[in-house]
Amino acid sequence: MGTDTSGIAAEGRAVAVTAANATRYPVAPGYRLNVRSGPGTQYPLVRSLPLNATVAISCQKYGETVTGPYGTTNIWDSIAPGEYVSDSYVHTGSDGLVAPRCA
Repeated sequence: MGTDTSGIAAEGRAVAVTAANATRYPVAPGYRLNVRSGPGTQYPLVRSLPLNATVAISCQKYGETVTGPYGTTNIWDSIAPGEYVSDSYVHTGSDGLVAPRCA
């Protein structure tokens, strides 16, 4: 995996986000979450995550509004290149962005 240096800061300096140090967030219990190629349900299905999955969010993008167990949002989480899941199914502990915005 590559390194994303897109603007996370700690103590005033940029910090690289890698798979090794990325925070993992749990997917809502009881869901096999669909992974899409873009930020909306109109994008092709890439795969489905297994039950009890956790995801590392590399960046986030605004897209289609979706309602899930964690509310209604238009935030989509990029979990790998070309792979997005609705933030409404991911327990981030926030109603806003928790990662840099995707380019």
